[in-house]
Amino acid sequence: MRGKVISKDDTAIAFDQTGQGPVVILVGGALGDRSASEPLAALLAAHFTVLNYDRRGRGESGDTLPYAVEREIEDIDALIKEGGGSAYVLGGSSGAVLALEASARGLAIKKLALYEPPFIIDESRPPLPKDYVTQLNEMVAAGQRGDAVAFFMTKAVGMPAEAIVAMRQTPFWPRLSAAAHILAYDGTIMGKTMSGHPLPRGKWDSVTVPTLVMDGGASPAWMRNAVQALVDVLPCAQRCTLEDQTHVVSPEALAPILRAFFNG
Repeated sequence: MRGKVISKDDTAIAFDQTGQGPVVILVGGALGDRSASEPLAALLAAHFTVLNYDRRGRGESGDTLPYAVEREIEDIDALIKEGGGSAYVLGGSSGAVLALEASARGLAIKKLALYEPPFIIDESRPPLPKDYVTQLNEMVAAGQRGDAVAFFMTKAVGMPAEAIVAMRQTPFWPRLSAAAHILAYDGTIMGKTMSGHPLPRGKWDSVTVPTLVMDGGASPAWMRNAVQALVDVLPCAQRCTLEDQTHVVSPEALAPILRAFFNG
């Protein structure tokens, strides 16, 4: 079933609902819309009612300005209410940090599963520039959307510049460029947590629901360090490493872990 919920600021948020059982909401990361989560949603639908949605500014969802992280949290709250008043939540990459913030604000999240929140908490890789979000916004405002995506790929993802040259020639590059304006949204969600400094203690003390923080065994050291750092500061968290997986995790590897955690 396809539907839309109306968030607190009257923005329409589009979602797909599949399956039956306890509600699970899928929160995607940077540049993606809900199509990226469709394979995982299909695997979970045999056990859960899955709400797979387009975050604001993506796909079929609205994008009321000015942007604020609080509005995205209200979007998740609207989806929780649509699903019956409480839900399990999975967040991936920067979407994991958004899901974490939603739980910290007291939303009715019963359990929280987070896959590789991209914190930079040590010297295992370069931090983001201090004016990262400002530069993204300036590039998009100047019509340099492709440059904004390249900036994200090199500075945030850590790809080599020569790889971006090849990516610009691929058929999917125009789609990435069209979504460049939302990169600043995810940068705003991340805040100062990609600065190379330890995670702030006490920031997420209110997240007392059972939390599973996952990483891929083949992911780079900086991401794996970030996962452990988050487990260390959360009150009720455990870590799970998915062997041979990277930041682009296989739905077939992730689904059984989620089923066991949410049903446990």
